[in-house]
Amino acid sequence: MYSDRINSLPPYLFATIDAAKAKMLAKGVDVIDLGVGDPDQPTPAHIVESMCDAVRDPKTHRYPSYTGMISFREAAAKWCKETKGIDIDAASETLIMIGSKEGVAHIPLAFVNPGDVVLIPDPGYPVYKIGTQFAGGIPYIMPLLEENNFLPDLDAIPKDILVKAKLMFLNYPNNPTGATADLKFFEKVVEFARENDIVVVHDNAYCEMVYDEYQAPSFLEVDGAMDVGFELYSLSKTYNMTGWRIAFAVGNKDMINAVGKVKSNIDSGAFDAIQRAGITALTSSQQCVADMNDIYTQRRDALLKGLKSIGIDVKPPKATFYVWVHVPEGYDSMGFSKLLLEEAGIVATPGVGFGDYGEGYIRFALTQSVERINEAVGRMEKLKI
Repeated sequence: MYSDRINSLPPYLFATIDAAKAKMLAKGVDVIDLGVGDPDQPTPAHIVESMCDAVRDPKTHRYPSYTGMISFREAAAKWCKETKGIDIDAASETLIMIGSKEGVAHIPLAFVNPGDVVLIPDPGYPVYKIGTQFAGGIPYIMPLLEENNFLPDLDAIPKDILVKAKLMFLNYPNNPTGATADLKFFEKVVEFARENDIVVVHDNAYCEMVYDEYQAPSFLEVDGAMDVGFELYSLSKTYNMTGWRIAFAVGNKDMINAVGKVKSNIDSGAFDAIQRAGITALTSSQQCVADMNDIYTQRRDALLKGLKSIGIDVKPPKATFYVWVHVPEGYDSMGFSKLLLEEAGIVATPGVGFGDYGEGYIRFALTQSVERINEAVGRMEKLKI
């Protein structure tokens, strides 16, 4: 009945987690969800008000532009200049996406022929691999190991793979590990991509979720990066807009145009009212972002302190709202996640769900209050793990 393409896919990780959570809720369990990275705070009021005004305008009710409103693209380019110091041409080097997940899934269709290789980080966002498979590409796994600070070892990729490689996904600050990359690493990436004729897609969705005065760089800050790739930015986590589905890509104009051709044949663009709200988010005061980072800092520190008190020591992440934790001795990631859910009512994401090299870890998302995080730690302490 189903295509080989669908039959080859495992169940989507977070859909599986939602189903397991629903079973516990049906039993009356008070579940503390530290699983899916979905902000628990509302979208800032000024963005919501902007959306309400836009929805009332009949001009927004018609088909949007395939490439996105030029006013949104100008706002995105201005934001990139102000926050990352990169110069972007709004007309030719910017593309609006219906959330970065949609973008990631469709990008391989623009560059990958059946049998071509795509370099995929592992552990990593599952859609990098899924989008590759949908395009008929062959995923080649780049292990992200703790001893390498969760950066891929580009020198370890075999020559016969590089000959076939067309595309590489990177993501720093990183989901799920919380790892960061500096400009020296990105310089190496640019050289690597130029030598091997590989398109680089840097998923920078978490760049504004930072702690302790850390600033996450843009891949495009490096000389030559615009020649070899482009970058994705999402409003989802930065402005608590996960349900709104709005993101944008910036970078090499020919690559941006290629992705735009795919999208124009698949979707009809992002709703103009949401784009107007996105303009408000990007061009208004960014104090709401700083305020959320203060909240996440308090939550991060509470979780790290609590974990340490029960014998689990974790290196504090400098970015993202994730904490990547070794599972206790005697457990694998699925087993420990199951224990937490069934015996303590805590949802955590098993590391193996992000790839084979995520085995031995679980991911906590900082999407609950300090009080609930402390309660979760108290429940874990009672398990005597």
